[in-house]
Parts: sequence; C-alpha cells; structure tokens
Amino acid sequence: MSDRIAPEHLSIQTRDPMIAFDLIHSAGSVFLGPFTPVAAGDYASGTNHVLPTAGYPSILSGLDVRHFCKATSVQRLDERGLERLAPTIEGLANAEGLVEHARSVRVRLEKG
Repeated sequence: MSDRIAPEHLSIQTRDPMIAFDLIHSAGSVFLGPFTPVAAGDYASGTNHVLPTAGYPSILSGLDVRHFCKATSVQRLDERGLERLAPTIEGLANAEGLVEHARSVRVRLEKG
C-alpha cells in the first residue's frame, strides 16, 4: 500500500521495522521504530528535509549531496564488444530513423 501512495514521510512502527522496510521501494524518507520521530529526520539525524511530495517518491529521491555533484558516464568497447552490440545498436538506430548512428557502427567494424 505504501508503495502505491509513495509518501513523503513513512513511519514504520512494528516489532521488527526492518522486515517491513525491506518491502518498501517508494517513500521520501522512512523512520524506523518508536524512537525515530519524523522530527529527527527534519532537524537532527542527518537526512535532508527536502523531500518529494504528492506521490513523487515513486520516481524521485530526496535532495542530497549527489544532486550537487557532476557525474560523467564513460563507455569503452573493444572490437569484439562492438561486434556483439552492433545488431542492437543498428536495429534501434534504424528504427528511430537515425541512419548515421547505425552507419557509425558499421564503418568502424568495416575498417576493423
């Protein structure tokens, strides 16, 4: 039920809250057990108070330091790797009408 609602704050009050927590995938911030009030997360326990609302925890996370860091994705294939991926790349590129993307794979493999 909680994952359908995707609450901003979720307080789990059970004998073993970790069992329930392991089933949760969509909540802005989760508070486990009787000594973890929402106010602790808002003000003192180290988590951020800037959380997604209105069900958005199902697709977004709360604000954290990673939002202020720049990440770069890097890929590196050898010839065999490109050969193995070529049918997928070319098929998708052609389906999208991006024939030059498909050609960029074929040219590399032809030149070896």
